Amino acid sequence: MPNDFNTSIIEEFRANDGRMSGPFEGARLLLLTTKGARSGRPHTTPLGYLPDGDRELVIASAGGSPRNPAWFHNLRANPRVTVENGAFIYEADAVVLEGAERDAAFARAVEAEPGWADYQAGTSRTIPVVALVAVPGPPNLGGRPMGDGLKAIHDGYRHELGIIRKELAAAGPRLGAQLRVNCLTMCQGLTVHHQAEDGGIFPAVAKARPELAEAMARMTREHEVVAALLAEIQTLVKAEDTPPATLLAEFDRLTTDLEAHLTYEEDQLVPLLNDLFS
Repeated sequence: MPNDFNTSIIEEFRANDGRMSGPFEGARLLLLTTKGARSGRPHTTPLGYLPDGDRELVIASAGGSPRNPAWFHNLRANPRVTVENGAFIYEADAVVLEGAERDAAFARAVEAEPGWADYQAGTSRTIPVVALVAVPGPPNLGGRPMGDGLKAIHDGYRHELGIIRKELAAAGPRLGAQLRVNCLTMCQGLTVHHQAEDGGIFPAVAKARPELAEAMARMTREHEVVAALLAEIQTLVKAEDTPPATLLAEFDRLTTDLEAHLTYEEDQLVPLLNDLFS
């Protein structure tokens, strides 16, 4: 039954670019493929994760059972894994956190979701925390045309922004440590994405389609507006006394401006990129 349940999650995840319904709607979810420690065969497992800068953290809770989950045994034997996040498929090195680093990461997870503490209380083993560190390489869009891949990337940012706004709305009087990390990770990722567009896709499109010069200039200006909003958010996140409600107001501004930008960019670029790079 658990295997059937996982299979249904995997199929829905892949069919909808990582967007889920039912109990996993609005959750942070990835697919982790490990190589069997004994069989050498690939095994894919859906897992919740925590943002952590340029890596993701997964927790080998196994629901608080006495033994580590099979995927953890697999990656201990073969640390090179494959990760699917809805937009990209990428190879990663699985690093098991140790000592103070593990304890700090797990404490952040517990602060964000107390259920992790219940799992730890139910077992005598120290529940492992694993960092998934992407291996450098060209992006793998999973066989999508480039324009559709761009839309999937945008949808990933829409999804994460929605999660963070809900977390801020539900926060108490202060920002938790993991919530700060979530905000900073989103800002970092969106900044890198826009820088890549400014240095890659936009110049390529401008060269191929000079008639789109005005549209490309508009999108570049919109990147500058978003960058200013992201800088303000990062300043607020790093301040010790910022109330969650103040940060939520800034995220609302970002959501409005970013959605308008993403929609315009998709209207201009998705069909064109599918045609140019098909």
